[in-house]
Amino acid sequence: MSNFFYKVRCGIERFMYGRNGTDPLNVALLVLYIVLCLTQWIVVFFLPYQIVSLLFSAVLVAIVVVMFFRIFSRNLEKRRQENARFLNWFLPRQRAAANWRFRMRDRDHKYFKCRGCGARCRVPRGKGRIEITCPRCGEKIRGRS
Repeated sequence: MSNFFYKVRCGIERFMYGRNGTDPLNVALLVLYIVLCLTQWIVVFFLPYQIVSLLFSAVLVAIVVVMFFRIFSRNLEKRRQENARFLNWFLPRQRAAANWRFRMRDRDHKYFKCRGCGARCRVPRGKGRIEITCPRCGEKIRGRS
């Protein structure tokens, strides 16, 4: 029996050779698909209109078609460019969200944003009214810590 699964695995590997496979954009499309499925269940429960269900279904089918098209595509350069554009859009937002979560959990410091260059400056809480100098551009920042 294990020989059968080995042959199937080798066959799938041969079929996928030279094809795109999955990448972060496909993973994001899968997450979007799952979120829209859950949203569809909730919305259709409260709005039992046929047109709402059909619209959600059409969008979900379109997402699945795009995902499979991207997975089985042999135009690797085009898929790499699409993925690079997605990552250029997504990664700064992911980093900003991670930084925001870190700042929200850090109760020992207060963060100031420099008006000149946009840098984040961290100072200890409880020091009263302070004036700090931005380490990047040298602008003075006044605030209450």
